[in-house]
Amino acid sequence: MAHKEYDFEPIKGLPETLPVGEEILWQGRPDWWMLSWQSLSLPWVLGYFLVLASWRFIAVIDQIPLGQAVGATLPFLFLAATVFVLLLVVGYIQARASLYTITNRRVVMRIGAALTLTLNVPYTQIAAASLCLDRRGTGTIAFETMGATRLGYIVCWPHVRPWHLKRVQPALRAIPNALEVSDLLSKAANSQVRVARSSASRSSSVQMVAHSRILAAE
Repeated sequence: MAHKEYDFEPIKGLPETLPVGEEILWQGRPDWWMLSWQSLSLPWVLGYFLVLASWRFIAVIDQIPLGQAVGATLPFLFLAATVFVLLLVVGYIQARASLYTITNRRVVMRIGAALTLTLNVPYTQIAAASLCLDRRGTGTIAFETMGATRLGYIVCWPHVRPWHLKRVQPALRAIPNALEVSDLLSKAANSQVRVARSSASRSSSVQMVAHSRILAAE
């Protein structure tokens, strides 16, 4: 598994032309709203500013008239709205700059806005994969990789499984129709691993584990 700087894409989302016998099965981007909501912790950000605004209002309501108390609280609300919009812009840019590709041999992740990288994850280097779904069917597929390769959490963020810092798990974050994508990925991975086993006599396995819990945010 290797990642390299983005320079030129002979095929959209891929750093090079596909070898003979490899074909694209699916391509997609993160849902920008869900990526922003989950990876940038928007509920916590809004909650923080709401607490500040409430604290300010309660602190001055018994000292000044109601209208002035509201006016003293408004700067916190304006600041909250500004931060919220800026974070949405960051999430939108991250989503639009990313492109996930699933082939019959590997997962390719073109990620990053300021520093664009292409991350190749062959199925033979995936020990397991997990799927987390939300109410809309949008979900995240995270990969437990094998071998000595280590990925940087900051470099790959937000395209990683949250809070898995010691052993970073690259992830297809906030993708629509995640259940269908996970089924396609599972079939392709298991098929490729069987081919690798028969040709190289190696034992490796890929499992797709679907978690039924509903995630409001990660």
